[in-house]
Amino acid sequence: MNIEKARFNMIEQQIRPWEVLDPEILDLLLVVKREAFVPAAYRNLAFMDTHIPLPNGEYMFTPKLEARIMQEVAVKKHESVLEIGAGSGYMAALLAHRARHVTTVEIDPEIKEMAQKNLANNGVTNVDVVLGNGAQGWANSGTEAPYDVIVISGSLPVLPDAFLKQVKVGGRIFAIVGVPPVMSAQVITRVSDNAYNTVKVFETDVKPLREAKAPSHFVF
Repeated sequence: MNIEKARFNMIEQQIRPWEVLDPEILDLLLVVKREAFVPAAYRNLAFMDTHIPLPNGEYMFTPKLEARIMQEVAVKKHESVLEIGAGSGYMAALLAHRARHVTTVEIDPEIKEMAQKNLANNGVTNVDVVLGNGAQGWANSGTEAPYDVIVISGSLPVLPDAFLKQVKVGGRIFAIVGVPPVMSAQVITRVSDNAYNTVKVFETDVKPLREAKAPSHFVF
């Protein structure tokens, strides 16, 4: 496989048609080598429009979804980012190239080790990979909280209020909210201490975060 030709085709045939036109994001996809974050058994799928399996039933997002998330949250160099769901580490690597610092939280020990190794092997030094359950927010935030950007790399039936409190005024949360078969990808911007602006940017269907709590259907 001609890797650079495959990367070019991924950008031109999958990512641009999905309304990802920011030249800085497109350039970033050339810099951060996606194939280096794909499990060796699936490396020939690195540039295809498909979910790539990870250990224990998890998978990587499609390239177009990763790129669209990056465009929607528009991370700036001075910003700190919280990611929930480290996966292979690729999304954290993309975020890290735009941000000051990234904290990525992974519930699965095997996947956490994979992400940490991939990031180290690719010279990404401004990411902390933390083992934990972030599906209800991430209280163990240390000095980085509240965050400028939160990216939730998995779906949630509803967005827990904890995330709203963990983003700065002016900060953005990317979340995929709902249940199959149709979920809403949303960017929630904190516009003041008590006000948030939610924009639905597209519909999709992705695997829920492990330990995500379903909303109660009981009405009292």
